[in-house]
Formats: sequence, structure tokens, C-alpha cells
Amino acid sequence: MKITIVGSGYVGLVTGACFAEMGNTVTCVDINSDKIDLLQKGVSPIYEPGLDKMLLKNLENNTLIFTTDLSKALEKAAIVFIAVGTPMQETGEANMRYVYEVAKEIGEHITHNIIVVNKSTVPIGTADKVKEIIQQELDKRAVDISFSMVSNPEFLKEGDAINDFMKPDRVVIGADNEVTFEQMKKLYSPFFRTHDRFITMDIRSAEMTKYAANAMLATKISFMNEIANICERVDADVNKVRLGIGSDKRIGYSFIYPGVGFGGSCFPKDMKALYKIAASHHYNAELLAAVDSVNTSQKQILTKKVCKRFGEDLSGFTFAVWGLSYKPGTNDMREAPSIQVIKDLIAKGAKINAYDPKAIKESKNVYLKDYNHSITYATSKYEALQNADAMLLITEWKEFRSPDFIEIKKLLKIPIIFDGRNQYNAFNLPSEGFEYYQIGKK
Repeated sequence: MKITIVGSGYVGLVTGACFAEMGNTVTCVDINSDKIDLLQKGVSPIYEPGLDKMLLKNLENNTLIFTTDLSKALEKAAIVFIAVGTPMQETGEANMRYVYEVAKEIGEHITHNIIVVNKSTVPIGTADKVKEIIQQELDKRAVDISFSMVSNPEFLKEGDAINDFMKPDRVVIGADNEVTFEQMKKLYSPFFRTHDRFITMDIRSAEMTKYAANAMLATKISFMNEIANICERVDADVNKVRLGIGSDKRIGYSFIYPGVGFGGSCFPKDMKALYKIAASHHYNAELLAAVDSVNTSQKQILTKKVCKRFGEDLSGFTFAVWGLSYKPGTNDMREAPSIQVIKDLIAKGAKINAYDPKAIKESKNVYLKDYNHSITYATSKYEALQNADAMLLITEWKEFRSPDFIEIKKLLKIPIIFDGRNQYNAFNLPSEGFEYYQIGKK
């Protein structure tokens, strides 16, 4: 099948590469010519395990094409995916500008019947607006071309997106006719052996499903962080509480690890957007607001623990930070807890030695560029410890899971660890001579 994907960011690129891997001919379109030039050479602008290899293979097979020319990309496409960004505005609402611009261009250039699929995370009712924009352009051209709208939300985890796409838990399709459902099933059928993973519904329900899924997962995280904060005050151990409740099949262990809050491109943005959607329909989504509030406060927890130990004035102190990306397996730092922690520590006079396996460039050039005067970037986790007064673990990369504690103790001025992910609670570090501070336990 010939497919066009507009937007070669995280979602568009992974989607395009995986469809090409299954034998489809995929053309990925982006207005950023520099990005397209790199992609044509097989260089990915994002870090995602397995993606580089897949890009190179399908470029060589001519099943994956990159271009800035949407008109040409639409010439023979049976399906066009809209996968552009919907960044959060200052109001908390999703910015729909790029989606609507793409819709207008599709209306200007399509020459045959086609299926238009919205892959971007968008407010409920967006498909109706996209359909209206495309039809307006067709009317201006005085052409009679039929097109069908589809909502096909993505459920990819950064760091495991290739596996998620190739072996999906479910594929959600929102459409309004059986012919379109059958075409989408044909496209996705190579990705699952049983069709019970192919879930069909109306378009608005599909649009809502994405927000509901992210809101549920974010709620679990903030709930566990709330429990952790209570545990700390009543002298209970949140790590044991987590085991106690996770064994209940109705709850499970996923997303109930206490920490320094969630970040990334989805949860924070989608929580705020869903809250705004509810408000625009005269409903006060109190739980969503509480989840967001807990998460904002949680990003300050580690700094509070540091100040309790060292005092409010951190001038003259240097702290090693392990982990900058919002989660392991990605170089994405959007809304990462590390940003808030580092800014707060520097504001109190501290210096930072930072290390991350993949996100140093993003931190230095984008997210913490105004703080480079107070940050030294290390080339290894142990180098970051040199001349540091304590270490803060913020992102639980695999290489941080079982470090050489003897080496850590030797390199730090004082053997102190502030564990923002409770990675080391099983190592009994106090018996090894460490001061050990974690989330949800005194």
C-alpha cells in the first residue's frame, strides 16, 4: 500500500519506518528541509532504539522516501496520515495550527479519493474541523473528490516505540463507514495475528481514548507519589507498600513507582489539554487538576531533601546529577524533572556536574542553555562524581541500576545519594557508609 505521512517527528518517523518495514511504500513529508536532508542520508533526528537500523534498511529498499513536497507525495497515496505536533499553548490548550495547515494543503493537492488519518493527539472534534477545511479547499477548486476521515491515536512509549508499533497492545480506529474500517484493518493486519486487538469506534471516541489513556497513567503516577509523601510522614516504607498493592491484579505494578514526577511530550501536555477541553464544555475536571498539581510539587521533592541536608544556601556546593532525559531510552527532555531540579539547585547557589547517556546535547543547547555557566557536563557517570558533594539520581537509565558503590564513595566528597527513583533501596547503602535519601521513606 502507498502511504504518505505528514510530519517526520517522533510519531511520524516511527510510524513511517514501521509501515515500510512491513512492505508498504511510505513517503514521509516535513517542511524542515535540513531534517529531510539528514533523513535521506539515514540519520535520525531523534534517539529511539532500533530506529536507525530500520531507516537505513528501508531507504536502501526504496520503501521509505523523505521529501518536503507534499503535492508529489500525495499523487498515488491511498492513505495520508497527519502526524504533526500539537504543542501546548500558554493557556494549556493544544496548538492546532500545524494540523489545520496540513489539512488545508491536503485539500489543495489531492487528486483522487483518499483516506485522511489523524495520528496527532488532538482535541475531541478535530476530525470534524479537518474535514471541513479539506472540503472548503476542494470546493474552491470545484472538484468532486471523496475522502474519509479517521482518528488513529498512537500509544508509543519513547524508548520502546518500535516494539510498541510492531507488536501493539491494540490499534484504535475511529471512522464512520465500514469501507474505511476494512482499509485500515488491511493496513494494520500484519502487526497482529488476532483481530481482537483491532478496535473500531466512532471518531470522537477514538480521539478521547488517547487522552483518557494518558490521563489514567499520569493519575497512577501522581497517586503513588502522593502515597509516597504520606508514607514519609507516617514512617512507612513506600517500597513495601508498592509491593503490597501491586500484587492486587486490579491494580498491578505498572506506573506505581514513586519518583520525582512525570515529564515528556505527552502526559503533561495531554493532562492540561484534557482539563481545558472539559472546561470548554462547562465541566471542572478536579481529578485532572489534582494530578497535575501533585506532579508539579513532586519535581521539587529532591531539592527539598537536598536543602534539608545542606541548608537553603547551597553556595559552594557541587552536586552530581545522573540522568537528564525525562525517562530512560530517549534523548527527549521535554518537561523532564531534571530541568526543574537543576534550575532550583542553581537558584540556591549550587554548581552541577551532569551526565546522561543520550540527552547532554539537548540539555546544553536547548533546555538548560541559559544555565551552562553553572553546569559541567561529564562524559561518564563516574566523571560527574568528581569533586561533587553528593549525587542525585533523576533518570533510571540501565547503566545506573547497579553501579560500583565503592567507586562512588571514593569519588564523592561526602558519600551522600539522593535517589529520585528509589533505584537503590535494596542495596542497604547506610550499612555501606552512605547517607541515603529516597522518595517516600525517612
